[in-house]
Amino acid sequence: MAFQLKSERKETETKTVRFPLSLIERIEKAIVGKDVSFSGFVIQACEFALENMDENEKE
Repeated sequence: MAFQLKSERKETETKTVRFPLSLIERIEKAIVGKDVSFSGFVIQACEFALENMDENEKE
């Protein structure tokens, strides 16, 4: 299944996460012209990763 960006909003909590600068640049390029924020992209990427993990890795 391919990763597809969505522009929906949900209840949130603030967390501090550090990203390598090169990853930030790649994310920012990927969201240019899309109706999604940096945080929205990261949330969706994490949800995608969790939904697509092997069952043994989730435990």
